[in-house]
This record gives sequence, structure tokens and C-alpha cells, in this order.
Amino acid sequence: MRNPAVLVASALLLVTGCSAGAATSSESGGPATSGVGEQVDLDFTAETLDGATLEGSDLEGQPAVLWFWAPWCPTCRAQAPNVSALAEQYEGEVAVIGVGGLDDTTAIADLAEEIPHVTHVVDPDGEVWQHFGVTAQSTYTVVDADGEVVNDEYLEDAELNDLVARLATEAP
Repeated sequence: MRNPAVLVASALLLVTGCSAGAATSSESGGPATSGVGEQVDLDFTAETLDGATLEGSDLEGQPAVLWFWAPWCPTCRAQAPNVSALAEQYEGEVAVIGVGGLDDTTAIADLAEEIPHVTHVVDPDGEVWQHFGVTAQSTYTVVDADGEVVNDEYLEDAELNDLVARLATEAP
């Protein structure tokens, strides 16, 4: 039989962690973003699902959505179809990057393969999460074409859709 304390702790993590916002810090060595209205630091490198390298600098000059998700998160799984549809609709206008973390590489890759049109980053050690100051899933860091953070927390699907539509019309 499983330990009841472990089951309770796991349930609390799922309930509280699946829609919490991002935390940020301005301390030396802290995350790359300091909040909405600030310039984002795109100086990072990550491995994509297909083993290629994604340079953060590749995102400069275009709007981008970085979606921080975990394979076991029911909120993230529910958001996946909308994120995929946005990535397809705004391909070439808004970069949509899924940053899978908080699990092992296999679990991240297995779910990412079910979410088409999104450029997926496999981040089992949370390096990209830390770079952006993200402490919980599901979090969206949304950046405009000028590199300004316009969102750094959880969004409902409709809010994300409206924000991406606005960014696409403002893009150069």
C-alpha cells in the first residue's frame, strides 16, 4: 500500500502547482526576465525535441510565446490543443516554443510528440525554466517583437489567443 502522506503531498502539488504564475527575481544571477514591461534576455541555448539546438537569439525581432509545461500536469495537457492551433495559425508570425520540464526526457518527448506545430524544447533539468524565472507550470512568457515581456504568468486560452492575435498584427 502506498504511503498516505506521499499521496496527499502529490495531490496538493497537482492542485496548487498546475496553474501558478511565474516568480521572478532581480538578484544577480537571477532569471532573465524581471517582469512585464522589461526587456527579455534571449541569451540561452536549448535542445529541441528533434535534437537540434535552439538559440534564444533566433527569437529576436519577432513575437514569441514560451509555454512552460510538464507532462503530468492536467492543465498543461488541456492547453495543448489550443497552443498547437495558435502555433499553426501564426506560423511565421509568432514563434511558439513549448518548454517541457519537471520530468524525465522520455515523458517530455512522449507528450511533445502529440502537440504538433510547436517548437518543443526538452528541459528536464529546468535550465530554461530557471533562465526565465519560471517556478510553476503552466506559465507563458510572451515577448513582443521589440523583446519586451508582455506576459509572464498563467493565461486562460482566450487571453492567450487575444494576446497572440494582437502581437501578430503589431509585428514588423
